[in-house]
Amino acid sequence: MENTKLQSGFWYSEWAFTLFVALLASGIFAGTHLYYVYHVGAFNDIAIVAMLEAGIKGGSYGAAAAFGASFLFARILEGPLVGILDIGGALQTGLGIGVPALMLGAGMTAPLTSFPLALLTGAVLGFIVGFVIIMIRKFTINASNSTFGADIMMGAGNAAGRYLGPLIIISAAMASIPVGIGATIGGAIFYAFKKPVAGGAIIGAMIMGAFFPIEIPK
Repeated sequence: MENTKLQSGFWYSEWAFTLFVALLASGIFAGTHLYYVYHVGAFNDIAIVAMLEAGIKGGSYGAAAAFGASFLFARILEGPLVGILDIGGALQTGLGIGVPALMLGAGMTAPLTSFPLALLTGAVLGFIVGFVIIMIRKFTINASNSTFGADIMMGAGNAAGRYLGPLIIISAAMASIPVGIGATIGGAIFYAFKKPVAGGAIIGAMIMGAFFPIEIPK
């Protein structure tokens, strides 16, 4: 009886999920605002942020918009199937890069130039994502005994992530030589221990970046 009561509380409610997604998305979107205004603060991999940076400098946001929006769409479909929301794909890449790129491409700059509006925009978008995932799950998984391919989709993101390692190392080398060396060493160490190369490259780049910081143009 007590266990049943516990599982019906706030932490087990479906709407708590939408609240948490809204809070996460709010912070991530605000991070993109910081990057757009101050060129620091985006919650994403170097290679993915580079797509947005290319749009900011060149005026073409097509690559960032297409890449981020496709991730968002795929993760919204994947979330109800596997019961796990991929924060990196759905929120950091989708809402943090894809949606801002779409907005900037359409000439909507206010959500990315105003910090309060960025927080509000991210929260609203996050709530919508959480709500859609709950609705899809309610009318598919909860209405059937089928897993709808969840076993196949589980781990697909990790398999694709292996190919980001070299891209991160190249991006780090383009940022500065010391950071590139750190990313290369970190990636090599992780590869030797059969760990994701991308993780080692990011850690190595961060360590070397702490000792040899990159000068941010004003």
